[in-house]
Amino acid sequence: MAKNILITGATGLVGRKLVPLLLQQGHRVSILSRKLHDIKGAQVFLWDVKQQTIDLMAFEGIDTIVHLAGAGIADKKWTAEYKQEVIDSRVQSTQLLYQSIKAANAPVSSFISASAIGYYGDRGEEILTENSEPGTGFLANCCLLWEEAVNEGIAMGLRVVKIRVGLVLSREDGALATMEKPVRYFVGAPLGSGKQWMPWIHLDDMANIFAKAVNDNEMAGAYNGCSPVPVTNKLFTKSIAQQLGRPVWPIRVPAFVLKAVLGEMSIMPLMSSNTSAQKLLDAGYKFAYLNLDSALNEIYATK
Repeated sequence: MAKNILITGATGLVGRKLVPLLLQQGHRVSILSRKLHDIKGAQVFLWDVKQQTIDLMAFEGIDTIVHLAGAGIADKKWTAEYKQEVIDSRVQSTQLLYQSIKAANAPVSSFISASAIGYYGDRGEEILTENSEPGTGFLANCCLLWEEAVNEGIAMGLRVVKIRVGLVLSREDGALATMEKPVRYFVGAPLGSGKQWMPWIHLDDMANIFAKAVNDNEMAGAYNGCSPVPVTNKLFTKSIAQQLGRPVWPIRVPAFVLKAVLGEMSIMPLMSSNTSAQKLLDAGYKFAYLNLDSALNEIYATK
């Protein structure tokens, strides 16, 4: 059944893939953006989260919201000010959407939001399901506050879905572009212990998971948006090197070096999240890319 969907964050990595996918499926798509964009097949409306302004016309006839917007986690150094901006961009945008649904008396029945695997923090070998407790640290706290804001939709009688996004692999940008740079320039090596688990996912699967959440009214609650087969940092680095025909140095980049270079942000490549995708599998989602080699083969074959 075709739905009337309003999307935030449509110009981001996942959004750029998701919008044409939903249009191909026959849905009507509208977009909330800080700037006017020419996006084929979609109508664009303006909003400004910092100013708490929004065009209520965007909500006319809308039954589904897909919320992907938020300041980039790794876009800037983690100063106290930027960390607060990262949190506010997610929490305040969610609050503004719910306020606007009420103000416009919009017929919204489903609210589908991104979250992140960072919710779990650094957990070593522990297998993490959607029922696992949140972790500690900035990323976990950010995701917890984000999801608490999203959960307000439950009291409004909405179907609420939270996709905890893993490391999205794409030929365009995202985690893979960052991780391949040292390998490409012949300085590739495992980071930290190299044993930390990396919950990766191919961009195609990530977009299709959000599309399934739109189309499947039985989906509700949190889902780990990652492949059923996570890999360690050491194996991830080796797999990239094989694709690029580059060596991997038989040494590791010590954690203290990363901390000296990246500061608090060093937790991102060092944290271990051994996530389970069983809930998505139980919901009937069929992954196009189950293992890392198949995902990288597709990405590098078309790069």
